[in-house]
Order: sequence, then structure tokens, then C-alpha cells
Amino acid sequence: MRRLFLFNMVTLDGFFAGPKGELDWHNVDKEFNEFAVEQLREIETLVFGRVTYELMAGYLPTPTALKNDPVVAEKMNGLAKLVFSRTLRGVEWSNSRLVKGDPVAEISKLKSQQGKALAIFGSANLAAGLQEAGAIDELRIMVNPVILGSGKPLFRNGNSRLPLKLAGSRAFRSGNVLLTYIR
Repeated sequence: MRRLFLFNMVTLDGFFAGPKGELDWHNVDKEFNEFAVEQLREIETLVFGRVTYELMAGYLPTPTALKNDPVVAEKMNGLAKLVFSRTLRGVEWSNSRLVKGDPVAEISKLKSQQGKALAIFGSANLAAGLQEAGAIDELRIMVNPVILGSGKPLFRNGNSRLPLKLAGSRAFRSGNVLLTYIR
């Protein structure tokens, strides 16, 4: 059986994006990129909501991404991608499939199959719904050493309490700290 994990970067005060969706606070360096490649080796399918899909699809297949982030871009471009959206009419990024139906049902079906992990990057609204349904097996939260004061919280209000077990932590030279939790 496959597992589904969520990876998101957050500020120390718990925001995954600034008030207008800003991500300019992401603390990314060579060590982070090495971690990203390690993580991508575990994954067979990337899972996105519309907003994150459009952001990634607008960058990773471009010559700029292939020049500046060649290994990460090549790996992400090659992976299967599942995009949940009720508004998109189609998806064009390589190996992408649009799903307009129930995310929980689709993820459950994929998790019952053999294969490598499924991973959600970003996509906080989709992740919140999957978390509430108990579909996410592992949370990988990378805390960046910055406080924004306001922004978009990773976990929306109304989520039910979810006790977790710390499965690991890793400090990066940049000040980032990766916290890995399981149900």
C-alpha cells in the first residue's frame, strides 16, 4: 500500500503564505535543494490543488527552472501529477491528470495500490480536506526562521483536533527545521 504525505514550508508563526500569497520568505539554499531531491526519490505521484498546480506548472517546465533548478525541475516534470480542481478545464504540464471528483475517494483508491508515495506540496485547502478525512499519513513541516505577523495559515480553522507523533526532526544550516509527524 502507498502512503500520502504532506510537505509544506511554514513561518515560525504558522503561515504557509503571506497575506497575498507571497512566498518570498522561503529559505531555500543548496542544502534544501539536496533535501528536495532526496524527498522526490520517494514519490511516484504529486498531488495538487488548482492554485499550487498553476504555480508549479507555470515555473518548473520553463527554461529558467531548467537552468536554475535543473535536478528538481527534471524530477518534478517527470513525475505523475494529480490535479484536483472544479474550475480548470484541462492540465497541460507533463504527466498531469485532472480530477474533478471527490479527492478522498481518488486518494483512497491510489493508496490501496502498490507503488511509491503520493505527496502533496502546498495545496493547503486540498490538504485540509484530506487531513480531516484521515487520508494523510505523514506531515512534513519545514519551519522557516521568519515571522510574518499575518498570512494564510497552513491549517484552516474548523479542523478537528489531530494528535500526532513526532517521527523525526532535522535542523538545516540555514535555520530551517524539518518536523515529521505521523498519525
